[in-house]
Amino acid sequence: MPQQRRAQATRRAIVIAAAEEFDRVGYDATPLSAILRRSGVTKGAFYFHFASKESLAAALIQLQNRRWPTLRQRWLGRGLDPLSVAIGMVDEATRLIEEDVVLRAGTSLARHRIADEVVERRSGVDWETLLADLLRRSAERGLLRSGVEPAEVARVVHAAMIGARTLGSERRGGPGAAARTSEVWRVTLRGVASAEWLSSHQLPGAVR
Repeated sequence: MPQQRRAQATRRAIVIAAAEEFDRVGYDATPLSAILRRSGVTKGAFYFHFASKESLAAALIQLQNRRWPTLRQRWLGRGLDPLSVAIGMVDEATRLIEEDVVLRAGTSLARHRIADEVVERRSGVDWETLLADLLRRSAERGLLRSGVEPAEVARVVHAAMIGARTLGSERRGGPGAAARTSEVWRVTLRGVASAEWLSSHQLPGAVR
C-alpha cells in the first residue's frame, strides 16, 4: 500500500506539473524537461506512468471529461427551469475551470489538435448541444422572447464561454473567466429572456 500511494502521488505530481506548464506557455511550447523539473520526478518515473507527452495530455483531457457529466446531472436534478439550469451550469463550470489548473489545462487541450489524435472525447459534454437543448426547452415554456432561436443563442453563449476562458486566463488585470461569463449572461439574457422570466430572476452578477 505505501508503494501504491507513492506511485499515485508521483502520477499526481506529474499531472499537476504538466497542467501548470501547459496553462503557462501552451502544449506545443512545453518540453518534457519542463514538466520533469516542475514535478521533481525522474524521466524513468515519468515513463513508468506515461508513454509520452501526448499520452499525458490525453490523461488531462480525460480528467476534465469525467467532471462534466456529474455536474450536468446535478444541475438537471435540481428541479429548476431549463434557463436557470443553463445559466447555473455554465457559471459553475467556468468557475471550476478558473480555480482548477488541471481542469483548465484539460479543457484547453480538448480544443487542441491533440484531442483528435490521442483521445476519445465522447465521455465529455458537448456544451453547445446541451445548451441548445436547454434553451429549446426554455423557448417551449415561454422563458425566451418570441422569435428567439435557441440554437443561435446556444452558439453565441458557447463561443462566449470559450472567449471568457481565453481572455480571463491572460490575467492582465481585467476580470477573470467567471466574471466575464456573468457579463455575457447579463447582456445576453436582457435580449433573449422573456419579460416574465427577467422579472422573477436576478441576472448573474447583478446587484439589486
